[in-house]
Amino acid sequence: MKKIILPLIIAFSFSAGYSQEKNINVQSKIEQVTVFLSGAQIERHAEAAIPAGTSRLVFTGLSPEIDPQTIQVKGQGTFTILAVNRESNFLKEQEVNTQLKQLEEQRSDINDKITSAQNQIAILKAQEEMLGKNQVVSGNNTGLELEKLKQALNYYQLKMTEVKNEQMSVQKRISKLQEEQAKLQKQINDIKGKSLTNTSDIVVKVSAEKAVKGTFTLTYLVKNASWYPTYELRAQSTSQPINLIYKANVSQQSGEDWNNVKLALSSGDPAVGGNRPELQPYYIGYNIINTGKANLTAVSGRVTAKNDGSPLPGVSVKVKGTSIATVTDVSGNYSLQLPGGQQTLEFAYIGYLPQEIPVRSAVMNAALQESTQSLDEVVVVGYDTQKLQGKASGVMIRGNAAPQAQSVAVEAQQQQTNFQFAIKAPYTIKNDGKQYSVDVGRFELPASYQYSAIAKLSSAVYLQAKAADFDRLNLLSGEANIFFEGTFLGKTLIDMQQAADTLNISLGTDKSIVIERKQEKEFQEKQFIGSSVRAVREFVITIQNRKSEPVNLIVEDQIPVSTSGEVVVEKQEFPEGKLDEKTGKVTWVLNMPANGQKQLHLKYQVKYPKNKPITLE
Repeated sequence: MKKIILPLIIAFSFSAGYSQEKNINVQSKIEQVTVFLSGAQIERHAEAAIPAGTSRLVFTGLSPEIDPQTIQVKGQGTFTILAVNRESNFLKEQEVNTQLKQLEEQRSDINDKITSAQNQIAILKAQEEMLGKNQVVSGNNTGLELEKLKQALNYYQLKMTEVKNEQMSVQKRISKLQEEQAKLQKQINDIKGKSLTNTSDIVVKVSAEKAVKGTFTLTYLVKNASWYPTYELRAQSTSQPINLIYKANVSQQSGEDWNNVKLALSSGDPAVGGNRPELQPYYIGYNIINTGKANLTAVSGRVTAKNDGSPLPGVSVKVKGTSIATVTDVSGNYSLQLPGGQQTLEFAYIGYLPQEIPVRSAVMNAALQESTQSLDEVVVVGYDTQKLQGKASGVMIRGNAAPQAQSVAVEAQQQQTNFQFAIKAPYTIKNDGKQYSVDVGRFELPASYQYSAIAKLSSAVYLQAKAADFDRLNLLSGEANIFFEGTFLGKTLIDMQQAADTLNISLGTDKSIVIERKQEKEFQEKQFIGSSVRAVREFVITIQNRKSEPVNLIVEDQIPVSTSGEVVVEKQEFPEGKLDEKTGKVTWVLNMPANGQKQLHLKYQVKYPKNKPITLE
């Protein structure tokens, strides 16, 4: 009987030992990051020794903002992956909470010291007031002996000096305590303002018939990472090409540092400066008021915290549905160029609720509310993994968080719905939300130049450049700093949504060309004929070219367009001008000689019933 029991016990023990799952912590390293306009895909690599049987490989220290639906694990070796799960790890959060608690205790101690010092100031002021009320130089003390009076005055001077000096000393101590308090508060705010402080673990359940070494590739998507393009446009003269410098601004607060990784930038998930205004049709009729205002071409403002009104630096401000974006400065201020049409601004900041505000004026301020969302309540948008392929040529790394610049090779590849720039050399982007500037490329664009002006809307003359064959550059919509003849002129907008075969680039205003529009007084009168009124308007546009070279200039103005059969635009006079019947726009194409001057005339006559007045300029 004993001979039978012993083998059964051994077999059972072996089976139980083989089936027992073992937890094995695995350290992984980020090798590749693909940054989208919103969000990023992380690729990690790791090696692990897998024992025989079923094991749970725990990949620790990952971002707390992993979208579980995007996790992919690939393994190489003689083992089988049975399951993949994501788990939250709150040990890091506990560490940060301990740190916060210590800082808040220090802040509380300083508050107590400040309160104690303020109480001491109050006591000293009471002593000062008491000394003032007990002076011995007036009232019933007028008969005091001279020697005693001197003693009393000396005592008063001595004590008052002591009280004043003590007040000054205590006030200095309060100032130093307040400075220390402010530093602690900034440190507390910095910790609270960062992304979620817990980490994630990816648990991979594997089965192996025998002990084996395996290699793993983990990919997943995170939010709170982004990039947006900015440009520099440099032209030395109207006879030379335009130099375009293409830059990317990359930032992330995903909860993990990207140390020495291969970085790729993808255009996937697209989630008043130097811009020339556009004429709108000038309609006349009943109950129509022409304001003559141009479309908004830029917006600026300040972003603050709603609870205390303090400025918020580093807030992402983006034109919704575009790649046009910026961040607020240390005072919470921002400015941003706008594409045409009605736009909405998106404000996003770690620790605060995102906000969308339609642009209704040139100044748009925002107050953000602190967020109380937990990780489980955040919705993360996923990406099509088929869009994560491609390559991106010489990149210069600069910016606040990059202490040294380095040149990096970049290669660009066009895809069906997007394109991608892959930086081949390793690069580091910390989990600090700072902007890292990447020089994606430098290009020379053959260009033709054209000056244009709309004197009705602005006295400025705008220089525009037209560049063809620009689609090969894989540009996105973004702001551009303009430099012409070595001078910074301001900002403009490269709007790829409005671009056709030729890219029109506004190079800002040229003060060497002066334009002025005046209304002739003798043609402002109204003629009453029968039941009708005929109103006549005439304008003179004077142009001076103060440059030492001739220029080509397009001048636009307009005549009214009637919306009623009772209102008729009877006569129009605009020598050498071309009329667009639908919009009423009149265009002159001029060749202005060097140091030359020219006058243009625009005249029209409007007939309407005298009992139904209309508004004319």
